[in-house]
Amino acid sequence: MIKPSSPALDFKRLFKLRLIVARHGEMDNARWWNTNKLLGTMGSAALKRGFPLTHHFAQARAVFEVAAARSKEVFSPPPGMVTLWDLSASVEDEFTDQYQAVLDDRDAWTPFFEAVQLISGTDLLSSMERFTLIDGSVTEAIRSLRRSNENRAVALPGEQSLDNNLITMLAAAFALSEPGAPAIPYAKLRKEL
Repeated sequence: MIKPSSPALDFKRLFKLRLIVARHGEMDNARWWNTNKLLGTMGSAALKRGFPLTHHFAQARAVFEVAAARSKEVFSPPPGMVTLWDLSASVEDEFTDQYQAVLDDRDAWTPFFEAVQLISGTDLLSSMERFTLIDGSVTEAIRSLRRSNENRAVALPGEQSLDNNLITMLAAAFALSEPGAPAIPYAKLRKEL
């Protein structure tokens, strides 16, 4: 497993990836989870009154929780496997710790949140390219993957190291989902010595 403070995983990148997938999955876009425009301008306006300085982060936390719960409902991977919303206990703990650092830099994140609010449609890969989180090689790799027979999951091949490439692939593989029917990408972690 990844050690805390490992340079192999960029938590700001993970936060961005989760935000983009979360926004795409909302009811006004791909309909993968039951939030409607919470990461859009409507959610921002609704939460800004109660959380004037941190409403963007409150929106994100809420949709992350809903997306994680819905993903587990659709496909709960066996032990030793990870998804975008369930990486490992130690990584999720560190993500929570790193969240405070992101929150402390909230003004720098405002333009990103405002751009995420404008995401519409179901073309996840195009959005990820627009935010420069993937390139053509990732898009090609994703297009070569297939959903499981029951269309509930997408397995990434082989054993993987928990790094930026893996979290990017886990996010991008959501593009194989259909509107209203998420296919949850997952990967088997390589045992680290």
